[in-house]
Amino acid sequence: MLLEDQHPHNKAIMISVLGKPNVGKSSFINNLLGFDLTIVSSKPQTTRNHFHCAFTIDRTEIVLVDTPGVHSSAQELNKRINGQAIMGSEGVDINFVLCDLTTDVVAEFRDFLKNFDSQLGKTWIIFTKADLVDLEKINQAFLTEKLKELCPSIEKSFVVSSLDGHNIHLLLADIEKVAVNAPHLYPGGEVSNKNERFFATEYIREQAFRLLKEELPYEIAVVIDEYKDMRGRGEDTKVEAHISASILVNRPSQRAIVVGRGGSIIKEIGINARKKIEAMIGGQVHLNLHVKVSPKWFNNNWVLDEIGLPRTQNSHRVWRKK
Repeated sequence: MLLEDQHPHNKAIMISVLGKPNVGKSSFINNLLGFDLTIVSSKPQTTRNHFHCAFTIDRTEIVLVDTPGVHSSAQELNKRINGQAIMGSEGVDINFVLCDLTTDVVAEFRDFLKNFDSQLGKTWIIFTKADLVDLEKINQAFLTEKLKELCPSIEKSFVVSSLDGHNIHLLLADIEKVAVNAPHLYPGGEVSNKNERFFATEYIREQAFRLLKEELPYEIAVVIDEYKDMRGRGEDTKVEAHISASILVNRPSQRAIVVGRGGSIIKEIGINARKKIEAMIGGQVHLNLHVKVSPKWFNNNWVLDEIGLPRTQNSHRVWRKK
């Protein structure tokens, strides 16, 4: 039954956005949203948590569930990241599986499916990076049939580009058609089930990914030590939020890299992250960053819980900070 304070013609749909690392899930979601909410990096495995990204077209609320790239790994951190992707596919109306047209699509899709114990539910294939290939050489129907042999629940496919918006309008039109009469989860204009504190950590980590050496970002985590929301406190200050955060690294040598000569790298991370956080909250932010050495943080229950990665069924027994 519709909520009394919502329009009786409201429609809603929830869609998981799945795929292997670096297929363009975050760019795809940001294109549909019309603004940058989820973080983007050229490096794979940027996303670590699943979360909602909501927007409304007319009276149809579309909730996209952003998920990490699905990949095979025995490391505890990666097992938990995969767990986030699998959790993100549960309880949704449709699974969007993104496939990168610049790769061997069928082989990559087969590898992707290995991480799911059972067949996916209703699935639409989204062929991404159309701007990087010769579309005249792409046989969409053939590829879709090949993937359907592996996953019979596939209903349809789209060839899109998140860069130039190719076919995005056709995809949105079909989403609206299958949305059902239902109340909106975010009627107040919210865009996610995650709070500003979560996105602050994401934006700090995004800038670290962009600035640091190829191998280092995968051994970095960000933890908020203190988040003071100054809005509505009546205090005479232009600062809307005071944020203190720690960038965790695995080894002492990595700390020096993140700090940079004369603090140049961490300063740039802070400047760029602060701009994005300020755009999010609509006001001035005081951001204080530290770099801490936390050996094998990716096997530390306290850290993994803190960054929102709970244990999975195949988790190792990992130690917890006392």
